[in-house]
Amino acid sequence: MLKAVIFDLDDTLLWDHKSVSEAFKSTCEKVVEKYNINPEQLEERVRKHAEELYPTFETYEFVSNIGIGAFEGMWGEFEDEGVDFKKLRETVPEYRRQAWKNGLQDLDIEDEDLAEELAKTFPEERKKQVFLYDETLEVLDNLKGKYQLLMLTNGSPHLQRTKLSLSPELVPYFDHIVISGDFGQGKPNAEIFNHALNLLNVEKDEVIMVGDNPLTDILGASKIGIDSIWINHHDRELMEVTPTYEVGRLREIMPIIKTLSEE
Repeated sequence: MLKAVIFDLDDTLLWDHKSVSEAFKSTCEKVVEKYNINPEQLEERVRKHAEELYPTFETYEFVSNIGIGAFEGMWGEFEDEGVDFKKLRETVPEYRRQAWKNGLQDLDIEDEDLAEELAKTFPEERKKQVFLYDETLEVLDNLKGKYQLLMLTNGSPHLQRTKLSLSPELVPYFDHIVISGDFGQGKPNAEIFNHALNLLNVEKDEVIMVGDNPLTDILGASKIGIDSIWINHHDRELMEVTPTYEVGRLREIMPIIKTLSEE
């Protein structure tokens, strides 16, 4: 019988993809005030350069291990303890400046001061753009009190707590919140899933993992035999790993959970 539900955070409960898109949009539109460019083209170029630059820094092994993405690197403060986080704090200003500089150069704009300004503007814009999925609170309301709820999220503790502070209504629903940067390993590492089971004090057949990322949420759950529900927002074809269940939106997990609870 199902006793607990583990939720991913980004793009499962929080609509992070939209937050990043809106932050890029508002930041790129500031360039139009000075130069006659297409802001959508600038966003496309900066995104491309950010993703290409991110693996070139010596912090990449660390951020990959705990699951800090390229666009989180574009705005996180990473006020976390430890040598690796200190190095990341020292690295990200140059990473951001270079991503914006290269994007501007692709549009024939040589303006280092503007690149610096945009690198500082984007984090502020990202903090303003906070979106939950429409059904997030409805689903959590239906589950709270009937199941233990645990949030299992990859990332910097400071950054993930910043996101949660910007969406304070989420935190009270959860019995436990586990952030990979606190634990030292990120999804899909089996150890962090076993840690979640220990916190919940349940067997692996008494819990289900709900998430949007096949290579972290679904793969990690499958490694230790936890059933999973993959939220396939964009009708993607899945090759790498097979979830137990697949849905198109968060609300659709409810009939599955109801059925599992009756078994």
